[in-house]
Amino acid sequence: MKHVIACIDESRMANAVTQYATWSAKQLQTPLTLFHVLDEMRYPVNSDMTGNIGLGSRESLLEELAELDERRNKIALEHGHHLLEAAKNQAEEMGAEDVHVRQRHGDLAESLTALEDNLRLLVIGLHGAQTCDSDRLGHQIETIVRNIHRPILAVPPEYHAPTNVMLAFDGSDVSRKGVKMLAESPLFVGMPIHVVMVGAATADATASVEAAVSHLQEFRHKVSYEIRAGDVESTLHDIQQERNIDMLVMGAYSHSKLRQLFMGSTTSRVLSRSQIPVLLLR
Repeated sequence: MKHVIACIDESRMANAVTQYATWSAKQLQTPLTLFHVLDEMRYPVNSDMTGNIGLGSRESLLEELAELDERRNKIALEHGHHLLEAAKNQAEEMGAEDVHVRQRHGDLAESLTALEDNLRLLVIGLHGAQTCDSDRLGHQIETIVRNIHRPILAVPPEYHAPTNVMLAFDGSDVSRKGVKMLAESPLFVGMPIHVVMVGAATADATASVEAAVSHLQEFRHKVSYEIRAGDVESTLHDIQQERNIDMLVMGAYSHSKLRQLFMGSTTSRVLSRSQIPVLLLR
């Protein structure tokens, strides 16, 4: 059975990630896995100190450094265990019934790729341990989005249970996939949906959006829509603020105007200023 997987680290993002992941797992009625990765650069499994020891240094110094490295890794493992147990307790207090914990050494993106076959939804923080108190994104977000071909929910530091959702629609295959997901997924049951197309309100654009709205209405969703000209980033942000939207759904790497959102600095600006969770589709 596929799991919701939540990336837990030592930052204050861990609480919100756990809460959004628990909400998602309950909505989807699927198991929840809380996942912590010890960065192999900070905590190597086998550390070779020989290159750092000059000629004539005592052999005992090598042994002391090796022992110090081993103790450091044990402390990191124990710390990760406590992080996961705290997150598990929090998830169970929120009503999650099937919660797993998992910890491993390695690179985060590579570790997640190895779990992709068992992944239904990945939940990550918009900010990492080193960026949580700034507007900068976590340094691994772009790599993860490019490597993982499953829906990714990138969440802000504060949790608010979603009650409505906005879909950034552009008529592409990815955005049509978003329509299908919104229509059929238990994640969005009972939520009003606002479909937004950024661009000129041509006849083709209007027909495309209305077809998406019609499909959503077939699944008994309450749907509204608009087509608005402007810059993609600022327009989506403005509409989110105007309508008090709780969650944004958009496609990654679509071959359209929205493609720019995932090709460099625009992506970082959209996500870094977001105060709501963003569900990225591939």
